[in-house]
Amino acid sequence: MYFKNNRTALIFLLAMLVVAPIKAQVVFGDAAKFNDGWLFRLTDDSAIVRTDYDDSEWRKLSLPHDWSIEGQLSPTLASCTGYLPGGIGWYRKHFRVEDNATRHYIYFEGVYNRSEVYLNGHLLGRRPNGYVSFLYDMTPYLKEGDNMLAVRVDHSRYADSRWYTGSGIYRDVWLVAAPDTHIAQWGVGWHAASLTDKQAVVAVDVEVEKHKATSDKLELKASLYDTAGKKVAQRRVRVADGKEGIAKQSLDLKVSKPHRWNLDNPYLYTLKTELLANGKRIDGSETKVGLRTLEFDANKGFALNGNWMKVKGVCLHHDAGVLGAVVPPEVWERRLNNLKGIGVNAIRMSHNPQAPVLYELCDRLGFLVMDEVSDEWEFPKRKWVQGWNVGTPSYDGTFDFFEEWIERDVTDMVRRD
Repeated sequence: MYFKNNRTALIFLLAMLVVAPIKAQVVFGDAAKFNDGWLFRLTDDSAIVRTDYDDSEWRKLSLPHDWSIEGQLSPTLASCTGYLPGGIGWYRKHFRVEDNATRHYIYFEGVYNRSEVYLNGHLLGRRPNGYVSFLYDMTPYLKEGDNMLAVRVDHSRYADSRWYTGSGIYRDVWLVAAPDTHIAQWGVGWHAASLTDKQAVVAVDVEVEKHKATSDKLELKASLYDTAGKKVAQRRVRVADGKEGIAKQSLDLKVSKPHRWNLDNPYLYTLKTELLANGKRIDGSETKVGLRTLEFDANKGFALNGNWMKVKGVCLHHDAGVLGAVVPPEVWERRLNNLKGIGVNAIRMSHNPQAPVLYELCDRLGFLVMDEVSDEWEFPKRKWVQGWNVGTPSYDGTFDFFEEWIERDVTDMVRRD
């Protein structure tokens, strides 16, 4: 990767016009979708967090779910978010954990917005940003037998964007079972330390999370496979120590005659990372790897793999019209293929982190991506309520929690994407 001046370097860092190293959504433990068997009601009552709360009359549904798209269109509602309602809604799920894992996590790909998550009456955490993904450790509050998860979603300030947002748990939820020592969430990263037609050096960075000190001999094994499933590189290293906390380990993989990722042939290797304790696998993950070089020049523009080219991009919001904010992968794939057919080669994620599947499809189908964290920063933008540029606008939005949350939101976005 090369930069010719500081201005283009800054633009690159802010806009992230890259083919990002793909990370699987859950990169540790045994992850299973946790979308079925939920209960829902548009209401607000602090007693809902209690395990003995009567939810027998609540609506049964499966996630993902967007309650706004189910609402009634009305000219009395805000024009900026599509004349559809917001409100406050609660989700509840009764479940049992029947595996032998020592730790359990709940992972939300996206909840719009101002979410609060409770397990058996205990607050696991709050997240105001409706687009970032987040993980909570449920281990301290899990019980044998029945458990109850409750999620409050507050979209009462619904005129908070310049586009349709939707409301609710509108992306997938995952239950993750793991040992006390495991790969950290978003804890596998990589970059091409060098790339020529003869050889690539893939630098792999791994974070190992240890909830207890261990005397086990911990090792990491990284293996890279081509599209035919052939192993093209492997390395095994010792984890520095067994102390409680996060251990960071780096290792290099050398690949002879590497295939490059490009727009016409988006070649993706598979990186398999394994955590071993006394020679036995205790955790692992898979990550897609696309090898390419990027070059920015103030006079020439942008080059991918040394080829100067024009970036022909479009802006995509996270919804799909009448489908609302819950967009099936097949819809995204059809959209991207149609865009590819008319010459589009880049996608701007307007104006926030989007569903993980969209990034994965862009990498697989051959699109550059400009990722974005937020539509507004320290100052709000106008959101029109009575029609475009009519009447008094709303100033609700992400700036409400910008100063408190921006560092964490950006960190999580970069680590995830």
